[in-house]
Amino acid sequence: MNNKAKRMSAAGLLIAIGIVYGDIGTSPLYVMKSIVEGNGGIGNVNRDFIIGSISLVLWTVTLLTTLQTVIIALKATNHGEGGIFALYTLVRKRAKWLVLPALIGGAAILADGTLTPAVTVTTAIEGLKGLNFGGNVPVSTQNMVIAITVVILLVLFSIQKMGTSIIGKAFGPIMFLWFTFLGVMGVMNMAGDWSILQAINPIYAIRLLVSPYNKAGLFILGSIFLATTGAEALYSDVGHVGKSNIIGSWPFVFVCLSLNYFGQGVWILNNPTYRPADGGVLNPFFEMIPANIRLFAIILATIAAVIASQALITGSFTLVAEASGLKFLPRMNINYPSNEKGQIYIPSINKGICVATIAIVLYFQTSAHMEAAYGLSITISMLMTTILLYEWLVMKKGNTVWNWIFLIFFGVLDIMFMISSLTKFTHGGYVSLFIAGAIGFVMYVWYYGNKVRDKREARNAYVRLDEYTDMLTNLSHDENYPTYATNLVYMANVKYNKFIKREILYSILDKRPKRAKAYWFVTVNVTNEPFTAEYAVNTYGTKNVINIQLYLGFKKQTSVNVYIRQIVHDLIADGTIEAQPQEYTTTPGRDVGDFAFVIVQDVISPQTQLVGYEKWLVEARVRLQNLSSNPASWFGLEYADTIIERIPLILGRPNPSYIKRIKPKDYSNAKTK
Repeated sequence: MNNKAKRMSAAGLLIAIGIVYGDIGTSPLYVMKSIVEGNGGIGNVNRDFIIGSISLVLWTVTLLTTLQTVIIALKATNHGEGGIFALYTLVRKRAKWLVLPALIGGAAILADGTLTPAVTVTTAIEGLKGLNFGGNVPVSTQNMVIAITVVILLVLFSIQKMGTSIIGKAFGPIMFLWFTFLGVMGVMNMAGDWSILQAINPIYAIRLLVSPYNKAGLFILGSIFLATTGAEALYSDVGHVGKSNIIGSWPFVFVCLSLNYFGQGVWILNNPTYRPADGGVLNPFFEMIPANIRLFAIILATIAAVIASQALITGSFTLVAEASGLKFLPRMNINYPSNEKGQIYIPSINKGICVATIAIVLYFQTSAHMEAAYGLSITISMLMTTILLYEWLVMKKGNTVWNWIFLIFFGVLDIMFMISSLTKFTHGGYVSLFIAGAIGFVMYVWYYGNKVRDKREARNAYVRLDEYTDMLTNLSHDENYPTYATNLVYMANVKYNKFIKREILYSILDKRPKRAKAYWFVTVNVTNEPFTAEYAVNTYGTKNVINIQLYLGFKKQTSVNVYIRQIVHDLIADGTIEAQPQEYTTTPGRDVGDFAFVIVQDVISPQTQLVGYEKWLVEARVRLQNLSSNPASWFGLEYADTIIERIPLILGRPNPSYIKRIKPKDYSNAKTK
C-alpha cells in the first residue's frame, strides 16, 4: 500500500477495521466467560463483582491499547513499519543487550499465533452446541465442536498459499458489521439497566482487586488481560494500513467493544440463576443474543474468528520474514501471492502453525481450557515492548522524568498482568511458554551462533575477487585440468562489487581445481517493486570472471538458471565473454554451454579450537542451517545441475600440530618363522 493509500480515508478506515482488529475484536467471545468461570460460575458473582470486572476490562484496554499502543507506540515506526522487530531496529545501537527483549518478545508473539486461531474458532463454534434447529440439535457434543473447528482450521491454512488479496477486500465490511453488531447487542441489553455505566469509574476496578467477592484476588487480571490481546497487532500492522487509519478507526472499535461488555454485564446481573441447557460452560456473549438471531450471530462470530486467525497467521509470516532479515532465524522460502510486498506466504511456517494450532485444539478440547494457556505469552511480549519503547523515548531525548514515569507505570502494569497470568501455568499456560521457549531457543542459537562464528572466523574471511582474476583466467585455459563445466556458477554474496568469501575461491582453487570456460559469481538482490528484472555485470577486465548482480522484484520468480542463460547469450553476443560453440548438441546453432551451479555451506572443521559454550552454540547453528529449507530452492535451482558443497569452517586459532620424522626400524636381523 503506497503512502497516499495510507492517509486517513473512508476506504483506509474500513481496511484498518478489517485487518488490524481481528484479535482484540473477538475478545468479547470469551473474556466475560473466563472472568465469571474463574470466580466459580454465575452463582458466585454479584453486582459489585460484575461492575468491577467491566471497569477493569475498560481501563485495561484504555491504558494498554489506547494509551501505550495507539498514542505512544504508533509514533515509534521504522520507515512506516511497526512491531517489536521494527522497534528493535530503531534502538539496537543503544545497547547490545536490547537484542534479548526483541528475541523474547518476538518468540512470544509467534507463540500467540498458534493459540489465537485455536481459541477464537473453538469459542465461536461452541455457540452451535446444543442449538435447536427445527427439533434437531446438529451439534450436540464437544467432539462435534472439535471436528468442525479442525475442518475450518485446515481450510484456513490450506488457502494461505493463494494469498488474501481477494478475500481481504471483504474483511473490512465484515468486521465493520461485526463491531456494529457487538455495539447493537450491547445497547439492547444495557436498556435493562443503564446503571451499568458506573463501570466507567475506575474506582470500581480498584475496589474489586481487594473485594472479598473476588475469589481470585489480584490474579483476576489473568482473565482481564484477555480483553487486550491483539494490541500488539495494532502496532505490527501499522505498515499495512497507516497510523492515521488506526488512530481514526480505534474509537469506533473501542466504543463497540465497551458497549458489548456493558451488555454482557447487564445480562449476567439479570440472570443470576441461569444454567446452560447442555450443562456446559456459560458464555454470556451468546446467551444475551435473542434466540431468533442466534444462528446469524454464530455465523458472524465464526467469520470474525477466521478473520482474526487470518490476521495472526499473515502477521506471523511478516514477523518471521523480519526475523530472517535481522538474522534471528535461518533463511526460508518466501512466496508473494499478490502484487503487494506485505502479502507474503512462508510454506514451512504455515505448516508449523497449522500443526501446532490443531494440536492445541485436540489437546485442550474446550475453549475454557485453551483460555488458561492464552494470554501468558502476550504479557511477556508486552513487557519486552515496554522496555524497547522506553529506550526509544530516551533516544528521542524526551523529558527524562516522563520517560521514567512511562517505564515504571507500564512496566509495573505489565509485570502485574504477567504474574497474574503465571497462575495459568499449571492449567495450560505451560503450553504457550513451551512454544515461545522453543521459538526463542532457535532464535537465540541462530543469532548468537552467527555472532560467535563472525567473531572467531579467520581474520581474512573475505578476499578481493579482483586479485584472483589472473589465476582464474589461467586455470580456465589450463588444458592440464579436465573441464569441470563450461559455466561454473557460484551463488555468492559479492560485497561492494569486489569482496567475496574466501571459502568460495577455496572451492574453486584448493579443494580440487575446477576448470571452466567462465566463472560466474551471482548475487541476488530483492527489490521493493514487484516485477523488477535487471542485472549488472562486472568482468574486472577479463572474459572469464564475471560478477553478476541480479535485481529481482519480490514478486518475480527467482529462477537463476533461466536468467543466467539469457545473460550468457547477451554477453557472448556483445563480445563481453568468450564464445561457447557447442559441437555436440540437439539444438543447431546453440552458442551457450553447460552449467554447474555451486552453493557453499559451512561445516565445522575438526581443527576448530572453540570449546564449551561457544563450540556448542556454533555446532547448533550449523545443525539448524542443515535442517532449514534446501538452499537450491532459494534460487529456483531445484532442477538444475546443482552442487551443495560443504567447506570446513575453522574458528579460533588452531594450535599447529607437528609430527617428528624418524628413521625406519631395522628388521634385517629379525628371524622369520
